[in-house]
Amino acid sequence: MEIQYGSTVTMHFSLRLVQDDYLVDTTDGDEPMTFVVGDGDWLPAMEEKLLGLKAGDVRRFEIPAEDAYGPAEIEEENLQNIPVSDFPPEIELIPGQVVGFTTPDGDEIPGTIMGFTDEIVTINFLHPLAGHDLIFEVEILEVLPPQ
Repeated sequence: MEIQYGSTVTMHFSLRLVQDDYLVDTTDGDEPMTFVVGDGDWLPAMEEKLLGLKAGDVRRFEIPAEDAYGPAEIEEENLQNIPVSDFPPEIELIPGQVVGFTTPDGDEIPGTIMGFTDEIVTINFLHPLAGHDLIFEVEILEVLPPQ
């Protein structure tokens, strides 16, 4: 069975930066990932690369930045000032550090610490992978039909 929108796919994957082969994420050594194609767990460009693959297929794709997380242009709407008191005391505030934040909907989004004072931390909510071309490697283990 070929992967199509709505298929349940179980796979191993790795995600790397093209520029320096830095490993961003992987299931290597872990349980494989299972998800439904089109449910929003993956970038549309990544899901499109999976369409038509079958169990047993192993592939390597390069995804340009503009199809992944977009350009690395810091815009005013991506910057937010958050009171230092909103951060747990165990978090060390370091410029460049990526911190996870929970939205009111319960989703987690990354933010990068741009700088801070004794009272305010400036966070850039542009995705940390913006501006990076990506290498997406997959091994498809199982494909179930759309339900």
